[in-house]
Amino acid sequence: MSEQLNTQDLQEMPETDTEEVSTIERCLTFESGDLVLYISTNYVIEIINNHTITTLPLMPSYIKGIINLRGQILPVVDIQQLMGKYDPDGPEKTCIIVLDIDSVSLGIVVDSVRQVIDIDLKNVRPIPLKRQQKLLNGMVTMEDGSVFMSIDCQALSTPQ
Repeated sequence: MSEQLNTQDLQEMPETDTEEVSTIERCLTFESGDLVLYISTNYVIEIINNHTITTLPLMPSYIKGIINLRGQILPVVDIQQLMGKYDPDGPEKTCIIVLDIDSVSLGIVVDSVRQVIDIDLKNVRPIPLKRQQKLLNGMVTMEDGSVFMSIDCQALSTPQ
């Protein structure tokens, strides 16, 4: 004998943990200057090292130039300069994180990539007013006390 569920039966069913699971996001953490930042892995295409950046004349200082990645020309943005925190004595060794944000492909220069972690989006808080910076839209304090800042991908992909 088979039972059929009607819509009232579904409404009476207890809620499952599916809502909690949807607040967990896989994020890539990386360092840029004195900040530890993160971005959703949904935007990350790849991480490249030792790639030559071709500079372009008459571009804003935060545009480092372009790279040719397997025939695709991508602009490369220095997020430190875009946030107004350029350090000329920063590390010589950097890497480029290639992103795809709403079908806009670009690379961002970062000091180093850390790891991929799960971040519960319910724990992300707004950045205090005195610490707010361009491109950052949230922060999360991890169990070990470290603070990670969230990159605002929409602000990164739109012209400044």
